[in-house]
Amino acid sequence: MIRSLTRPKARNGLRMLLILPAIAATAAILAACSSSGTSAAGGSSTSTSSPAAVTAGSLKTATIGGATVLTTSKGFTLYSFAPDTSTKSNCNGACAQNWPPVHGPATASGVKGTFGTIKRSDGSVQATFDGHPLYAFVGDTAPGQAKGNGLNAAGGLWHEVTTSGTAPAGSSTSGSGGGGNGY
Repeated sequence: MIRSLTRPKARNGLRMLLILPAIAATAAILAACSSSGTSAAGGSSTSTSSPAAVTAGSLKTATIGGATVLTTSKGFTLYSFAPDTSTKSNCNGACAQNWPPVHGPATASGVKGTFGTIKRSDGSVQATFDGHPLYAFVGDTAPGQAKGNGLNAAGGLWHEVTTSGTAPAGSSTSGSGGGGNGY
C-alpha cells in the first residue's frame, strides 16, 4: 500500500518539473513579443506583416473600403491622431509603439495636399500631410487593411488619412471593428 501511495506523488513531482520549464519558456516568449514593437525609429519596414517602423520617402494611395487613403510604399494605411496639432505629435511611448510615426519627409505622386514635417519630442522628424502628423498601425497586418480607422485609443480618435487630407466622418472602412484598446 505504501508503494502505491508514493508513486502518484512521484509522478506529480515529475509533472511539475516538466511544467515549470514550459511556463518559463512561455513567459520568455511573451516578454520578447511585448518588446518587439520598440524597434528603432527611422528604420524602414522590411516586413509586410506589420509596419513596426516606417520611413516616409515616397508614399502612395490605395482604395480601402471605398475611400482613397494615403499609404506607405508597401500599402499600409496611414492615420492621423485627433489630439495632435499641426506642430506637435501627442502620441509617444506605448502609443508610438502601437501607432509608429512616419519618419522623415514624405512625397506622393499625384496627391493634392501639402506634405511637411514636425519635430517629435524625441528629436526625430515626423512626416505630416495637410497639417496632420502621419502614423501607421501595428494592428494592420497586411497591406490594404484599415483596422485602426475610427478607433478610440491612446487618448483620442484615429482616422485613416484620405487623399483630400481630411479625416472621414465616422468609420468608412473595415477598420470599424477592434474596439478601443487603451494604449
